[in-house]
Amino acid sequence: MRKDRKIKEPIIAIMKDTKEEESLTKALDLLPMNKIIHTSDIVCITPNWVKAKPPYTATVVGPYTLQRLIQYIKKRNPKKIYIATGSGGDPTPKVMSTIGYDKIIKKEEVEFIDLNYGPYTEVFLDHDQPISTKINQLIEKIDVLISFTQLKYHEEATISAGMKNIALGWPPAEIHGFPKKKLGIHEDLHGFIEAMIKKIPIDLTIVSADKTMIGTGPSSGKAIDTPGLIIAGTDPVAVDTIGARLLGFLPQAISYLYKLHKEEIGTALPERMDLRGISLEEAERIFSKAAFGQEIILDKGHIKNIHGNR
Repeated sequence: MRKDRKIKEPIIAIMKDTKEEESLTKALDLLPMNKIIHTSDIVCITPNWVKAKPPYTATVVGPYTLQRLIQYIKKRNPKKIYIATGSGGDPTPKVMSTIGYDKIIKKEEVEFIDLNYGPYTEVFLDHDQPISTKINQLIEKIDVLISFTQLKYHEEATISAGMKNIALGWPPAEIHGFPKKKLGIHEDLHGFIEAMIKKIPIDLTIVSADKTMIGTGPSSGKAIDTPGLIIAGTDPVAVDTIGARLLGFLPQAISYLYKLHKEEIGTALPERMDLRGISLEEAERIFSKAAFGQEIILDKGHIKNIHGNR
């Protein structure tokens, strides 16, 4: 298994276009993609397919944006592309067929793997319950892991973004159950997410706020329409930090994010991030006006530090 992500530097692109797929392309163009994906690489995209509900509900990723991501990666001529995830709310094939992901996978001629099933490898975690989990052996083959998800409030994880998508998308429902609560993941969900991210490096994290779920989540909240607002970057802690700020949270409000920062798995300090694209202040302005009908800007005129001081 890989031990480190491709690029350690926290390079983050925030982009806003009229269409989500155009924003994605522009955001990725601002990142050092030639250093993330090479011609000999096996690339895995893990999209958020938690439940068979339409993309406009902010429950799952947009199918056309997923298709654009596949097409973008293809241009870098990797050895192979996998789409791999394991839904926790409905069987993964049901999510695929309901939303139409299966048609995109067929058209783009990439391979799909349902992570809810084996063959498995065992991953031992720095965590009490569970102390380990089986995950699909695909993890041992891939060179690049991409997390692609919607931004959401989450009733237990505080937010659902790039890291939670991997930490809950890879454990198999065949073992952990539908939803994935049978063996104790949710007894300390924040600790489990932290432990999984320490074991599974994420090379590229894409968090879309084009449709964001507020109120609650991951599948029963209110969808906010902010066309084309996307965050993408090389450091999953940094990307999730920016996503959290749109929702009004500083790092310490999300336990696993703050602990991963303290353990230097990534950074939650915006002042140390290489922020590209539109400004963080502008992103917060756009999002808050759409979500709350007024400007609620954490970083107005100056980026706050990790504890909210200017």
